Amino acid sequence: MLPAWHLRPMLQANLDVVHGIEQRAYTFPWSRGILEDCLRNGYSSWVCEERLGRIVGYAFLAMGAGEGHILNLCVDPDWRRQGVAQHVLDHLLGIASAAGLGELFLEVRPSNLAAQQLYRANGFVEIGRRPNYYASDAGREDAIVLSFAP
Repeated sequence: MLPAWHLRPMLQANLDVVHGIEQRAYTFPWSRGILEDCLRNGYSSWVCEERLGRIVGYAFLAMGAGEGHILNLCVDPDWRRQGVAQHVLDHLLGIASAAGLGELFLEVRPSNLAAQQLYRANGFVEIGRRPNYYASDAGREDAIVLSFAP
């Protein structure tokens, strides 16, 4: 039996679909230009496809100086709670380990309890907060900074 999902490097041709998912997934999504910049800057950029080739999630991982930063890990809202995020995170953790990264960082909204649960269940720990980091309906929202040692 084929695996439920597989990951492959993101291509420029995938940006319309990725941007569409970004728009549906977040109240304050990244612009298409930011997504393009991630590809142009050479970040480790991945799409997760289901068996029929539909993109159901994606991620961007920046690496340098022995550290990594998960910039964005997003799952199509229609595919949430099905293990896609765990599959993508496992892939990123494998990349971090293979690259010999000493630490991996990310930011998450305090209001995003599902993401916090995913990351904490995988060994990420809170190391701080970034005040007023995210735009929100109420103005601004802090970011919880999480760290993981691969």
